[in-house]
Amino acid sequence: MIRASVQRKSIMDERRKYPRVKARVPVEIYVDGADTPLRCATLDLSVGGCYIESMLPFPKGTRLELKLAIADTLVIEGVVTTCDPQVGNGIAFSRMLPEDVEALRSFIEGQASSERTE
Repeated sequence: MIRASVQRKSIMDERRKYPRVKARVPVEIYVDGADTPLRCATLDLSVGGCYIESMLPFPKGTRLELKLAIADTLVIEGVVTTCDPQVGNGIAFSRMLPEDVEALRSFIEGQASSERTE
């Protein structure tokens, strides 16, 4: 019984390719055909994706353009991977400029350092 729970946890850990930190970062989300962006915030963030809080989440598979406001504004393309009604969305990042990847990585490392010292 204990072995099964340990095995399940390691499978979940392996699913995450990048370290994830709790971070409320302002984000504008654009969808094809929409005139105005959805403005919200991330709940957690990694180099590979984020989770956003939204009462009206997007359907799984929706392609999005995100403008993430850290030190500079990062422009990121992503795809909705999870849809939790009246809660939010998990979004996997699919395209980002190399310099934006590095800026995001630095931001996340700084957040992770802060979490460890708290």
